[in-house]
Amino acid sequence: MIEAVRSAMDVSMARDDDVVVFGEDVGYFGGVFRCTQGLQAKYGKTRCFDTPISESGIVGTAIGMAAYGLKPCVEIQFADYMYPAYDQITQEAARIRYRSNGDFTCPIVLRMPTGGGIFGGQTHSQSPEALFTHVCGLKVVVPSNPYDAKGLLIAAIEDPDPVMFLEPKRLYNGPFDGHHERPVTPWSKHELGEVPEGHYSIPIGKADVRRPGSAVTVVAYGTMVHVALAAAEDTGIDAEVIDLRSLLPLDLDTIVQSVNKTGRCVVVHEATLTSGFGGEIASLVQEHCFYHLEAPVVRVAGWDTPYPHAQEWDYFPGPGRVGRALAEVMET
Repeated sequence: MIEAVRSAMDVSMARDDDVVVFGEDVGYFGGVFRCTQGLQAKYGKTRCFDTPISESGIVGTAIGMAAYGLKPCVEIQFADYMYPAYDQITQEAARIRYRSNGDFTCPIVLRMPTGGGIFGGQTHSQSPEALFTHVCGLKVVVPSNPYDAKGLLIAAIEDPDPVMFLEPKRLYNGPFDGHHERPVTPWSKHELGEVPEGHYSIPIGKADVRRPGSAVTVVAYGTMVHVALAAAEDTGIDAEVIDLRSLLPLDLDTIVQSVNKTGRCVVVHEATLTSGFGGEIASLVQEHCFYHLEAPVVRVAGWDTPYPHAQEWDYFPGPGRVGRALAEVMET
């Protein structure tokens, strides 16, 4: 997945001289996860460069560049570090098109590793996607595999509006399914680890059905897609697993079509339960599928606590917790 993200930036920089990449340690060092490795050597220090440790400065600079016609693809080293830049993101980047009556757009991409599962503790494991989905003018993307990561990142770079591109760091090297006691399968042995060379894009706002089923709909994104697939396999329940891929805009049609078919819905995300994006999905399912529901919508999510280092695998919504939720809705 690291290689797929890097390839998306490489392809975009080769096709368009206005695309620039910058952030903390992304130049010579190639990024803390090596997602930008080699880009500075290939495109030079004016198109791939390091910045001071100032997230507000990084995003503010990107907004100014975008207003003058460039297409910045910047990295926030961890999603946990985006808070100093939240004002720039929500008050400036998200509103430029609206406040200028369409005279200006803000074609920036903010890449940020998100989520836990790496023993990063409370300041390297957060999932802040819901803080962005509440803001009009932003788009929010969370890929679950290398193939989607490249296609969605290219689409994000080519989009005229700001895109928050959250990369689940636990998926960088393999499709982690929550069974932390087992060896991780590398992407090289997974069908979605096959990533074409060159340019291709995946439309932002279109979900994908990862596993067809008829008993219950599981709505997930990022790492939780693989956890949901593992839970369906472990329990033997005929679950249909939807990978949202894009939270904003949201592919509501795919969700509604699935829930109307199955009559049951479980929503899974790694972020804190209260005010998490799963609450929005549950509300939409209730609103659009009420007369087809056979059981209440159930959410499986992180605790309402800071991310605990010592109890990571209790906090992390694993296949056991998801499996119990599936059983619960099937018994209702």
